[in-house]
Amino acid sequence: MKSNKDRRLLRSKQTRIRIANNEIMRLSVHRTNSHIYAQLIDDKKNIVITQASTLEKDFRKEIINGGNIAAAIIVGKKIAQNAKKCGISKIAFDRSGYRYHGRVKALAEAAREEGLIF
Repeated sequence: MKSNKDRRLLRSKQTRIRIANNEIMRLSVHRTNSHIYAQLIDDKKNIVITQASTLEKDFRKEIINGGNIAAAIIVGKKIAQNAKKCGISKIAFDRSGYRYHGRVKALAEAAREEGLIF
């Protein structure tokens, strides 16, 4: 019997295959109990264009706990601002197999409010 982690990883692989067919930049989200991470990835070149996480020094000054919705909103806004600086506005959202609620949803909505289209 597969564990929850195995099923999540299978969902994430299927999503990444669909996104690769669209040939646009991918906003990948990873979360742990303590932190949340977001990366803007170009799958054609296999490079990370920009990233934001709760481990950065700027965030550590603003927030105490990196594993809550308030931290996810800050990360979502930061990744959207970084993407705009790189000239990217249209992306595909890769939630990495996580459910679209809580911190993942907060990050996505904050990125949309800052102007990312997905």
